[in-house]
Amino acid sequence: MVNTCAVTAEAVRKSRQQIRRLRRETPEARIVVTGCAAQTEPATFAAMTEVDTVIGNTEKMQPETWTNMAPNFIGETEKVQVDDIMSVTETAGHLIDGFGTRSRAYVQVQNGCDHRCTFCIIPYGRGNSRSVPAGVVVDQIKRLVDKGYNEVVLTGVDLTSWGADLPATPKLGDLVMRILRLVPDLPRLRISSIDSIEVDENLMQAIATEKRLMPHLHLSLQHGDDMILKRMARRHLRDDAIAFCEDARKLRPEMTFGADIIAGFPTESDAHFENSLKLVSDCDLTWLHVFPYSKRIGTPAAKIPSQVNGKLIKERAAKLRAAGDKQVARHLTAQIGKTHHILMENPHMGRTEQFTEVTFAEPQTEGEILRARILGTQGTQLTA
Repeated sequence: MVNTCAVTAEAVRKSRQQIRRLRRETPEARIVVTGCAAQTEPATFAAMTEVDTVIGNTEKMQPETWTNMAPNFIGETEKVQVDDIMSVTETAGHLIDGFGTRSRAYVQVQNGCDHRCTFCIIPYGRGNSRSVPAGVVVDQIKRLVDKGYNEVVLTGVDLTSWGADLPATPKLGDLVMRILRLVPDLPRLRISSIDSIEVDENLMQAIATEKRLMPHLHLSLQHGDDMILKRMARRHLRDDAIAFCEDARKLRPEMTFGADIIAGFPTESDAHFENSLKLVSDCDLTWLHVFPYSKRIGTPAAKIPSQVNGKLIKERAAKLRAAGDKQVARHLTAQIGKTHHILMENPHMGRTEQFTEVTFAEPQTEGEILRARILGTQGTQLTA
């Protein structure tokens, strides 16, 4: 089974490459392709002679899709099983229990997206926004804590839109406060990528007052120039991003930020790019996910005539990554001599509250949260 990603053209290319490799290595196997690229480009994968079956994102979560292939996936079945993802109105809330490592569990509380950023194909792979009810989420997290998980991460495609489709339209901050109140034995709650312009008052209150909410937020910023942000159809401006980071740090001084930033969006000039590069320091970002712009057929940005040269895109992405590396080094140096609570992911490596990797020479207990003093740095990791 190949679970594909559609976020960039490169991701789709790598999926196709992997499929061809799998067929060469296991000529007798049945190859099933699913995931976002299968949802958005079913014909692309159906046309590959190496592929036996293409299954959409909704269909892959339905037991009957797989039982119809029994026994051992050798029964006759329709090659393409991909329906309209926009018609889906519910999440698979019964499937969010127990996904993760020994130390950390991931709970998907939301799926899909109602926004239409001009560069993004993902809504067409995941559908419109759907939320898992708060009671279901709390029950799942209680079970995870009973299983021994010390950290739970809330995930979603557009996490800060959680609750908009539920009765009384609660906000993400309401869910966070409810989890922390009703699951008192949960040591650490973490939030994955959020859209800072949608952060509500209760989430800011949780940042300020709830120490079990980890001081690390990954922000969907995408760019640092107002004109490019408008052309991306983002809902925030440069100053909004800076103000959010400043406000969050006032409430929680140890807060660290990651961010998604796209290099080389169509029409991006040198001046536009410099504003994006400067945002790294203006927001004091630490963990960067840099994406060279990828033209995705079916998105408005793909039709913009002023596409940036590929070589220039790579150069700008490299500059952003270099700026990110400097920020990481600065953050690591600032931790030396401090004491952190570290969740061990394996016997020799764990992560601080700020999601920084820490290595230990002596083996520790996997899944344990231990208190340790930071002694130094090694590459992009701390030592303790």
